[in-house]
Amino acid sequence: MNSIPLNPDGINVLLQWGLSPQKLINCHIRKYEEGEYIFRQGFSMDFLFLIICGNAKVCLNAKNGKNLILYNYVSDGILGDIELMLDESIATTTVIAASEFSCVAIPLPANLNTLKNNLQLINYIGRELSQKLLNRDNAHIASALFTGEERLCSHILAMEQKGIFREYLTDTAQSIGISYRHVFRIINHLCQTGLLKKTEIGFQILDMEALKKKSCSNEYTFD
Repeated sequence: MNSIPLNPDGINVLLQWGLSPQKLINCHIRKYEEGEYIFRQGFSMDFLFLIICGNAKVCLNAKNGKNLILYNYVSDGILGDIELMLDESIATTTVIAASEFSCVAIPLPANLNTLKNNLQLINYIGRELSQKLLNRDNAHIASALFTGEERLCSHILAMEQKGIFREYLTDTAQSIGISYRHVFRIINHLCQTGLLKKTEIGFQILDMEALKKKSCSNEYTFD
């Protein structure tokens, strides 16, 4: 992780969230490489992060050592909003950079009153939290009502970038709540039927429309 002073990109992000750089103390920009932890569940949560660019993965860690991936490829918004609103000094999730990742880091102890008294920011956070709740409800409903293939196809559509699905299948299995073996079998079937093609950089989507018909994306989303 590299830390640098605020630059124009960081200032613009602050302004988008209704925050004045002049009213905040010790704000700076943090840059993470792919695979680096931004924060970890159960550890001290000292910053509110406003995303500038890049992708991150949000996970929930269980006591048995298993991980549940709540969101893949978070690329905008706020990290640490739940902790801020709950006055929680311990991180409730783990966030890992899934690519080069840049964000504005706002120290919480020094800026807590300023953040909590900013009505525009609190309204933004309220909408963010409402959307996250809706997404989780939709994922729960989909897991109860749709087959593993439908959920996997929806997940592939949500995660693809320029027609390529690059995610590790172990992460995919955790995200949609089915076993790795079942994911592997479905992926092989989609390749055999001409919807996907395995390449060196991931799975290329060959028939987007057919994949959509097999999915439940028109009704529910996962991320």
